[in-house]
Amino acid sequence: MGGHHAASGAAAWVAIASTGPYTLGWYPLDATGILIGGMATAGTALVCDWDHRHSTVANSLPPLSNVIAVGIENASGGHRQGTHSVLGAACFVLLATMAGQFQLQTDWGLLSVGAGLLCMFMINIAAKALKVFPKSGFISNWIFALTMAGLVTWFAPEQWTWLPVSMLTGVVVHIVGDMITTGGVPLLWPIVIKPPKFLRKLPVLNNVWKANGAFSLPLLGRAGSRREWLVLIPVSAYAMVGMWVAAWSLAKAYFPAAMALGKTTVSRLLGTG
Repeated sequence: MGGHHAASGAAAWVAIASTGPYTLGWYPLDATGILIGGMATAGTALVCDWDHRHSTVANSLPPLSNVIAVGIENASGGHRQGTHSVLGAACFVLLATMAGQFQLQTDWGLLSVGAGLLCMFMINIAAKALKVFPKSGFISNWIFALTMAGLVTWFAPEQWTWLPVSMLTGVVVHIVGDMITTGGVPLLWPIVIKPPKFLRKLPVLNNVWKANGAFSLPLLGRAGSRREWLVLIPVSAYAMVGMWVAAWSLAKAYFPAAMALGKTTVSRLLGTG
């Protein structure tokens, strides 16, 4: 389900940050913000699964990501516990808020160092879930992650609030995605309120308020079901179209300037300009 979470996160960001047709435009950004935020939110939509030491997320940037996974797993009570709750979501957003404010003003402009460091993980997590790299691609993972960290540090939107918005969007998408499968999520963790025994026998309610205290609206059935695939195919297409539109806008804006700069440079080198 990791790839589906990533696609859902990117689609949610396109809807929120874009202002074109079939979008919400709640947090409008330019094409650069849509691209960077889309890649980041594809990763933040997976961060909740950093509570399992053998997960795709845990193996995204070894050994550092593995160490972090063990710490989160111990702190959150195991898989699908604290990280899939309201409290867990608040902690992730707080982390992104602090990282987003770590910016440096330099002669080259404002550098979003905190966003770059956090997105080093987030974007690489998404790439791993979407199988951009092979399972054994240790070196390629780190090269890609460091490259993304540099690009985000340099080109991220100057308003730091985009990062916590991205984190909130991704985490909510993940929790809702798990909630509409049969597994459910412990929204109130660390408070666990189990249903009375007589309610556990009711046909519908026992699937909504589960015996372990988790809440579920199993519209998609089990994780990986046909229903899930039927929903995620158009969601993935929406995300891809939105990201391509943003990329095309950037290309149209910067390609002529880059070509002009290249021609000027070549002319000077040849002594003809």
